[in-house]
This record gives sequence, C-alpha cells and structure tokens, in this order.
Amino acid sequence: MLNRLLLSIINRQTLISIRCFILSITSKLYSSIMAAQSSSQPSESTLKNPREFDPLKPQIPISYPIKTLEELESRSYFDSFHYPFNKASVPLDGNMYLPQRPRMLVCHDMAGGYLDDKWVQGGTNADAYAIWHWYLMDVFVYFSHNLITLPPPSWINAAHKHGVKVLGTFLTEWDEGRIISNKMLSSKEYSRMCAERLTELAIALGFDGWLINMEVTLDSSQIANLKEFVSQLTDMMHLSMPGSLVIWYDSVTVNGHLHWQDQLNEMNKAFFDLCDGIFVNYTWRENYPKLSANVAGDRKFDVYMGIDVFGRNTFGGGQWNTDVALDVIKKDDVSAAIFAPGWVYENKEPPNFQTAQNRWWSLVENSWGVMQNYPRSIPFYSDFNQGRGHHFSVDGRQLSDADWCNLSCQSFQPFLEFSEDPVLDATQALVNLEEKSYSGGGNVTLKGVLGSFDYFTKRLFQAKLPFDDSALGFTYSVKSVGDSLVGILLEFLSTEGEIESVLLASHGDTLRTMNRFSSKFSKVIMPHRVVKPESSDGWILQETVISMPGYTLTEICAVCYKLRNEWEEKISEYYAILGHLSIKSPDQNVLFPSSSSWVVECQDVTWKPSTGETKFVSFTMVWKLMDESNSNEFQKYNIYVEKTSESDEILNVKLQAIPEFLGIALVEAFYVSDLLVPYGVSSLKFTVQVCGLDGSYQRLDDCPSFQLDF
Repeated sequence: MLNRLLLSIINRQTLISIRCFILSITSKLYSSIMAAQSSSQPSESTLKNPREFDPLKPQIPISYPIKTLEELESRSYFDSFHYPFNKASVPLDGNMYLPQRPRMLVCHDMAGGYLDDKWVQGGTNADAYAIWHWYLMDVFVYFSHNLITLPPPSWINAAHKHGVKVLGTFLTEWDEGRIISNKMLSSKEYSRMCAERLTELAIALGFDGWLINMEVTLDSSQIANLKEFVSQLTDMMHLSMPGSLVIWYDSVTVNGHLHWQDQLNEMNKAFFDLCDGIFVNYTWRENYPKLSANVAGDRKFDVYMGIDVFGRNTFGGGQWNTDVALDVIKKDDVSAAIFAPGWVYENKEPPNFQTAQNRWWSLVENSWGVMQNYPRSIPFYSDFNQGRGHHFSVDGRQLSDADWCNLSCQSFQPFLEFSEDPVLDATQALVNLEEKSYSGGGNVTLKGVLGSFDYFTKRLFQAKLPFDDSALGFTYSVKSVGDSLVGILLEFLSTEGEIESVLLASHGDTLRTMNRFSSKFSKVIMPHRVVKPESSDGWILQETVISMPGYTLTEICAVCYKLRNEWEEKISEYYAILGHLSIKSPDQNVLFPSSSSWVVECQDVTWKPSTGETKFVSFTMVWKLMDESNSNEFQKYNIYVEKTSESDEILNVKLQAIPEFLGIALVEAFYVSDLLVPYGVSSLKFTVQVCGLDGSYQRLDDCPSFQLDF
C-alpha cells in the first residue's frame, strides 16, 4: 500500500515536472513567434485599399473616416464591425456650455490623421503623438483630409475627461470636393438629409459637433442650400445635444467664391449667424481680430482667429512664435484657433518630443492662461498616465513591460510648469514614462537639490472643488530614494476671500514635521494611515482625511522635503516619485457587481494554425451588466487570460500563475486577435476586470469571466 502511494506521488511529481518543462519550451516558442509578429497589425496602406479593408469583417478594431456621400446616406457605418468599438465612453466633464470669455480651440492636423490613434484598443508605439495640456483649451477638432472625419474615441475620451469639447470635420476640397458639394447642395431635402446623418453620427459616437470646411468654389444658386445645411445641422445638433457646436471655416463666401477673408465680415457673416462660431483663416493682419470683434458684437467670443503652427503665412510666423499671434488675439478680446500643434512632433523638435511639447505649450499658457480647472468634482483620480508608455501597472504591480499607446487610458494630467533652463533650476517635476509606475504607464518624478531652502513645491493641479460639511479623503502613492519625503499642499479659498494653506505631511517624525512646517502653512496634518503593500515594489500609500466646510480647493501642489538635523549637510540630492492621487469621500467605495451580475460571451470564433502544433484564436468578447442602471459607473475594463493545459486537468492541479494581461477596453467589447494557444492547452479563461471611476479595481476572483473550451 505504501509502495503504491509512493509510486503515485512520484508519478504525479514526474508529470508536473514534465508539464513545467513543456510550458518552458512553449513559452520560448511563444516569445519567438510573438517577436516575429510584432509588426502584424494592419498597415496604413491596408486601410486605404478598399480591397483589403472590409468593414463588415471581424478584425482588429480601427477608427476610419467616411469618404463618400453614399456611405453617409446609406448609414453603412453603423453596420460596420468597428462601429461598437468607436463609441466614446467618457461623458464631457464640466459645464455644458462654453464660458463667456476668450476661448482656445485646437485643431489636430497631424500627418493626415488616423495614425497610432486609429487602433481603438491601443497600439504598440510608446512614442506616439499625444496631447496632455488639455487644461489650456476649450475645444478640440479632429481634422484630416477626408470628407467626414470621425474623431477616434481615444481623443474624445481624453478630451472629455478634461472638460474639452470634441468636434469632427466635414470637408470638401479640390475637384472631388466640388463634385461632392454639387450633389449635397442639389436640393434642400438632400442638404437636410446630410445634416441629419451627421447629427446621428455625432450623437452615436459621443462627440460634440462639427467643423464645416467648404473649400470649393460654388455657384451662387447653391448658397441657399448651403445655408440650409448649416442651419439644419446647427439646429439638429442643439436639439439632440444641448451645448453642442457647429463652427464654420472661413473659406467660401456668400457669393460662392473660394476666397478666404481672414476676418469676420459681410462676405462670411451670413454663415456665422447660422451656427456657433467661425474659424477664421490664419493669414490675417494685426488689426483683423479687432475688426472681427466689432462685426461680431456680443458674439465676439465665437470668433476663433486661426494660427497655423507650421507658420504658413500666418501672423507672427507660428512655430516657436505662436504666442506672438496669441497675444494680439487676447488683447482684442476674441478667441483663438491653433491649427496643427503636431508640428512639434512632425518636425522632431529637439531635444525630444516630451520636452519640446512641454516647452511649446508653455508659450500658450504664458500668453493665454489656464482654461480648465480640476478637480472640480469627486471622486477624482489621477495616475498621471499620458496614454502611452513602456510598461503597464495596476496598483503597484507591473502587468506588462511592452510598449503601448492608447489615449483613452490617459488620466487627469498635471499642470506641471515648464522649466526653460533645468540646469539653472535646481528642482524639477516631470511626467516620467521610464520609471516604473504605480498604475498605468507614467508618474510624476520630483528631483533636485535641497540647499538653504529645505523644501520646494511643485504645482500639480489648479482646482475648483467646493467642500461642504463632509470630510474628504486624500490618498497618494510615493516611492522615494533615501530620506526624500513628499507631502501634498492644498490651497483653499473661503467665500470671504480668505486663503488657507493645508499641508498633508508625509509619514515620519511628527514632532520634527510640526516644528519644520507649522509656521509656514495654516495647518499641518499627519497621515491617518500609511500602508506598504507587499506586492507593490516599494510604493507607500498615505491616506489623510480633511474637513474644510465652506471653502473651495483651488490648488494642489507637491511639497518635497527632508527632515534633516541641524548638524547634517544642508545641500543634498532629492528624488521621489509620485504614483497617483485620489480624492473621495472616506465612505465612498465602489460597490462592484458580483460576477453573476454580468453576461459574458464570445462571438465570431476563428482558428488558424501556427508553428508546429500551436494555433491562433481570434474572437470578439462582449459583456453586459444585467442591471443597466449601474453601467455608467464603469468606463474601463482590464482583460486577462488564463491558459489551462491537459496535464492540469489530469492531475486536478492548478499552478498559481498570474493571469496574462491582454489589454484594456473602454466599451463592453474586446476583440482578441491571433492569441497564441500553445500545444497542450485545453481551455482559455478570459476575465474582465471592472475598474471604478475612483481608480479602484475589482478583485480578479470576483470579476466576470467565461471559459473557451476546445
């Protein structure tokens, strides 16, 4: 009996050893295959070739434009496999209507559009173009040289999170555009139909309106129908989405001539009167903003004076002199429209994109000021993720070390001030994509030299968050070198105009902290709780609860310091990483639905062979919360897979392996493309990790999932 038991144990251990050996070999084979397939995503030429691109066929979801009126009229876009993936998931945060002040419109025209941003589920280029200075703008236009440019959901989600409206573009140009315009303006009925279809697209995909750019010569007899088109589109958008925008580009005149006026005048005002504003061509002269303001009257903020960042005959020369034009526009109290800020990226401005981008946008801020404030509501969460990076983490645990980009994953971006000369500035705060992150792919790195001043502060956010009688909890994660410490400075404004500064101090010696800072700030509060998670690679979580009834939070800064003794050397290196910042009510925890509350299934499963006896599987995952009243609380999902082998089933054992991270979904669907299934794997378990608006994640064991057996 004992011999049989020993033999059974030995055989069991032998099988496990063999299994581990097979998995090891399979893992190496998997790595080599995936390396060979790293460029297997559809190319740009594939997108442009209609014989290669079938919108009805399941494939990696992409964003793409509508190129003909026939596509628009037939509503064929809504039959596309890609349509459900292109719906924006983030509603506009902030006021529904634009403020009555000079506004900033930014028009994206980057290398023709639909580049890395066309990959709805994310791409593999960590150096992809991105914008993170959303706090400097009010409106973002996605532009490309297509008839109907539909903004990719990644841009809508990132902009909406920061309170910025997003517009698509309707464009006719050159000879082909003239043919299209002739058809669109053939009758008022057809013009109305086009307006109705464009409205339907904006509502369905979740963006906020249209830029109308008719850069063709028209017959004077067509102007009445053109006015009908602009008027109907504006009315339909306003009725369907209050606060939406339709903006006219300064191109064709009321006589049908293609003649850019470079100002608002009697030649284009008829179109301005029918919609929400005019984007004035960028070759204006110094007195044109003032002249346009006079013509606009009480609608002067609806005049957006164009500036071409490439500098093509633009006032001031654009490029690094963009602020020259901005200063004139601001002085004359109208709005600005910056065209093609991707110049910084396309021109490969030194020393690198990150630094050049921060420098260029600092010119805009110095001239124009801050347009947005956040946080302005709770819960508030930022892990400083720019929507691109060289790794991906969740709660301090790295899930992937692969390069990636997906602007939909961008969190609230910090208002970091640019240092023109980092050599002279002894302290720096920058978003760092290289250092391992607490969550996402970025963090704020704080570094410098502490001298006679034993601390320094760096702006993180300019807020507008009213406090009522309830207390709010602040949680942030820090990883530091040596004795470097990070506190959070909160500035408050009372209804009477009184300013209060509250330091949420870091963990450490309470007495020394109070002695150091009690005379410098109105209040110093030590953390209520300090947590050092075992699996978070050195990160420390600090939680503090604060009550400031009747005050409004106006600014959040990082306070960087060391608790040094008098006899210690005054000059010392400082280095710390801020991983995330969360603000919410202490009892405001997300109640995640149980796994049984979801319906999860797969569709369109296809298999194809790979090297040896391995194979690939592709399919669409879809899931739905049965109680849809709670569905708006969740806008992001992490997708994982676990592979079970035949030996697991024979031995009835399961190795404690970490599930493989596949990607992120912003809608309730995810396309799994060519997932390698090694030899011996008998089933795949896919898990959908539900993410809360406050940055929390549901435990994987409690998440909805489904198993694919074969």
